[in-house]
Amino acid sequence: MRGSRPPGAHADERLVAVMVEVLAAQESLSTGTRSRVIRQVERLVAERHGQGVVEIPSRATFYRLIKALDEGKHSFGAATTRRSQGRRPQEPFTPTMAVRPGEVVQIDTTPLDVLAVLDDGVTGRVELSIAVDVASRTICAAVLRPAGTKAVDAALLLARTLVPEPMRPGWAEALRMSASLIPHARLMSIDARLEHAAAKPVIVPDTIVIDHGKVFISDTFTTACRTLGISVQPARPATPTDKGVVERTFSSINTLFCQHVAGYVGSNVTQRGQDIEAVWTLRELSELFEEWLIACWQSRPHDGLRSPFLPNKALSPNEVYALMVARAGHLPVCLTGEDYIELLPVEWRRINDYGIVMDYRTYDCRELGPYRRQPSGVPLKGDLWEVHYDPYDLSHVWVRDTRAGGWITVPWTRLGTVSAPFADFTWRHARSLLATRGADDTDEQAIAAVVENLLTRAGTGPDRKVAARTRAATALPARPGIEAPPDPDADPAPEAVLGEVVPFGVFDAFTDGSHA
Repeated sequence: MRGSRPPGAHADERLVAVMVEVLAAQESLSTGTRSRVIRQVERLVAERHGQGVVEIPSRATFYRLIKALDEGKHSFGAATTRRSQGRRPQEPFTPTMAVRPGEVVQIDTTPLDVLAVLDDGVTGRVELSIAVDVASRTICAAVLRPAGTKAVDAALLLARTLVPEPMRPGWAEALRMSASLIPHARLMSIDARLEHAAAKPVIVPDTIVIDHGKVFISDTFTTACRTLGISVQPARPATPTDKGVVERTFSSINTLFCQHVAGYVGSNVTQRGQDIEAVWTLRELSELFEEWLIACWQSRPHDGLRSPFLPNKALSPNEVYALMVARAGHLPVCLTGEDYIELLPVEWRRINDYGIVMDYRTYDCRELGPYRRQPSGVPLKGDLWEVHYDPYDLSHVWVRDTRAGGWITVPWTRLGTVSAPFADFTWRHARSLLATRGADDTDEQAIAAVVENLLTRAGTGPDRKVAARTRAATALPARPGIEAPPDPDADPAPEAVLGEVVPFGVFDAFTDGSHA
């Protein structure tokens, strides 16, 4: 009977083998039509087996063969879907399991589908980096930056996971941790920082799952993880299913938050409306997102969070954390200013008579006097000195004092020539402008003049976006604990009254929390 045999049953095996090969090659190509596949198959068959040796079926049979062999491959649909399906592992899907907060934390970065005002009316997309706890689905920390997230942003994200989210002016009292289901009173007995904290738990990661993005495989990020005692587990290349929790969280953020924010542009141009205007500045958007995390995400029931004692009830991240912390306990980790400096990018330099040179910038101060032309005592680095810097504020660097211990804060020698903080990409752009004009792009004074002109008078033209991006990045809240040295010409500040230092203990799940 007709139709009793599957399509291709009468086709030559050599023809079918070539068709399978051509269809598999469509994964990395731009989407085409079936006629292109037919033409490629006919050409390959003739090259390998000779003209007329393999019987070529009719056009209708060809189309039926393609339909049968392309089942589930999406060869003629969206290219993104085709690549996503092609990267699915052949092994059975195994969900990532964790039984206590911080056991497994997944981290990733993605462009946010919202336009933000960077500065001076310049708009642009921003990037969101988050760390998600697998056990409780808590978004431990989030960082919003202009396009081009750096390794230091990922390191800062780790540090923010260890710090309680403070209540902000204007937030409702219902967002306090003391008003949530989190056992605030018992945690307060060992971690006094939680007194004015918002209703988001502080989770210390044990293992972090990352992809192979250059931000996360950089020396800055891996060193930060090693400093904080965090293990790093890289996902398999091109296998997003290895960190499916954070990937799905990004999708939830898009539907629960982004689409309700003014300036939403959709995930692609086919979903974009007309005359989309950015309303929120980068800092305002960051604060709005942090408030949404506390008010919505942490208290919203999650279908993937269920207790074996209440299988029919979906729990929220805060509810699951309250259950788990009673079993696993809470160990606070407090970071000082020196700890934050440890997380910054590192360069190894010599201390010359004129100071330290980094990318044609000279840093010098009186404290470097005894160490000029001296070895650092680190033979593995050629006796160079360890210098940490903030790529969003190049006004100062920090040199590790291997003799007396601690850090030496060293200012830029031309700090007075630039009226505002500037980032490393601003400095590189200024050098490229000088090179374009045929000037010397290694002249520190000339570069500083271009940077100042860029930040203060670049109102139009291609430099306007760089200046706006610089102001937006440097206007975000500074890293806690890292401060520039005081101005010697300024009036001395009154001495602060030191408060009592509250010692931290370890939470014991078998006590009433009255002692540590």
